[in-house]
Amino acid sequence: MGILKLRKNKKFSYTPRYFDDKGEGNPFEIKHKFDEHRTTVGSNKGLKTKFNNALDDLKNNPNREVNRRVLIIVGILVLIFLFIIDFDLSIFFSK
Repeated sequence: MGILKLRKNKKFSYTPRYFDDKGEGNPFEIKHKFDEHRTTVGSNKGLKTKFNNALDDLKNNPNREVNRRVLIIVGILVLIFLFIIDFDLSIFFSK
């Protein structure tokens, strides 16, 4: 082995065990099963575009109960956070 020569990489002829022979897709591509149904996944350029797509997806979601449940969970977590940092909630109520 020479000092200035780089070592060649070994090449293997690997075929995945459970890959179907139909040639459907790339077996090495990692893809989530719901990617084709989402609008928020893809080549979104900026933060504003991502945020607008997420809001559109939330508004067009037919399952409203899930949205309500998420809002309730977020509200409870915010109240727990305010309790932990000892925030005084009496400023919101009049005497």
